[in-house]
Amino acid sequence: MPAQDDLASACLALRHNLHLENTTILNATYISEPANVPTPGSCQTYAYVSDPLCRVQFVVNTTLTSSVYAEAWLPDVWYGHSLGLGNGGVGGCIYYSDMQYTSNLHFAVVALDNGHDGYTGEYFLNNPEAVIEKQIVQAYYGQSHDKSYFLGCSTGGRQGTQAALMFPGDFDGIVAGSPATDWNHLLGWGGMMQRYVGAPDPSTSATFIPPHLWNVIADEVLNQCDMLDGVKDGIITEPDDCHFRPDVIRCTRTRTTNCLSDAQVGVLRKIYRPLYDPAGRLLYPQYDPGTEADGNAQSTFSGSITGPTADWYRNTILNDTSYDFSDFGLRHIALADRINPGGVSTSSGNLSAFMKRGGKFVTYHGRRDPAIPLGSSKRMYNLIAKTLRLTSLDSFYRLFLIPGRISLEGPRVRGWVHDRAMR
Repeated sequence: MPAQDDLASACLALRHNLHLENTTILNATYISEPANVPTPGSCQTYAYVSDPLCRVQFVVNTTLTSSVYAEAWLPDVWYGHSLGLGNGGVGGCIYYSDMQYTSNLHFAVVALDNGHDGYTGEYFLNNPEAVIEKQIVQAYYGQSHDKSYFLGCSTGGRQGTQAALMFPGDFDGIVAGSPATDWNHLLGWGGMMQRYVGAPDPSTSATFIPPHLWNVIADEVLNQCDMLDGVKDGIITEPDDCHFRPDVIRCTRTRTTNCLSDAQVGVLRKIYRPLYDPAGRLLYPQYDPGTEADGNAQSTFSGSITGPTADWYRNTILNDTSYDFSDFGLRHIALADRINPGGVSTSSGNLSAFMKRGGKFVTYHGRRDPAIPLGSSKRMYNLIAKTLRLTSLDSFYRLFLIPGRISLEGPRVRGWVHDRAMR
């Protein structure tokens, strides 16, 4: 390994000596000891760096009117592996904790902001990180990487899937956690869930279910389905085996509290079954029984359409920031299918090119994911198997299903999957 002084000099030289197409190097800083370093934008103020590394901050102009901000963290102790990191939702936040964790594992890491700052906004598809990352690594270490990986969850998982589909030569291995594939249908499904409970004005809706009743529902779901695997542990191992019967907690003359009205029972039947279009075609899987026990999951049924669904349909599909979702329905999902900006849907199963070049593709999905139903990853796995006409995908593609877990639980969960699947 080169001396620290030599690495520091090489890092600082990148400010002036690194010339990449459509790219401006904003800064190159050598961090010699543990420190909290300032970060740009609104997502967070500081990021922690534990081990010596070179931090390169740069902007890539993707079109005449748009650009992305990105960072490369290049550790002193490097084992020849590069890693690209994904994003979440429609946000433009770099996950600095993931950069810290993975650079500490001796990866040269690159992450970007999706072309905008903050947790909300318009989504940008085409990520230039794979190409830029290779050039920065070559310039700093004086050699190219041996292996290049991608790691992401939710939108990051979708980005990884799209990379394997569209740019099969970019990465040798991809870990795609709870991938937000079938993007337009996922966000449309989220809108439909809120509409079921009365969004955008639940105060006038007989189908609205207040938070305290979701606790009652969660208890009854566990009562009916916890023992399906033979173990009473507060976990539903396979949500698809749970056929929840909400009638059990319907209000009666003798039960008038902590119970459901006929309208609420009816809407639960909709929630716990897949979403179909008017022709009977499956649009999206069911909401998974067991996830309603999570407090964050209950925000799915707050009666207010916000977050990625609101941002995507208002800003990108309808181009109407004043749209209030009072008439949101299946026709809006169909419109998103027709527009499908930049092919963002990510609903193809043709991984043949990635498979043939020796790529390894790993997905994982928590069986208690409140944002993306487990059935989404199962559908993608089956679609790839059907498209490639293979009875087993194990030689290049593995899907890990994790009982009792949500999916976005930090880089160490993703690292656990990576360690076991990429050996």
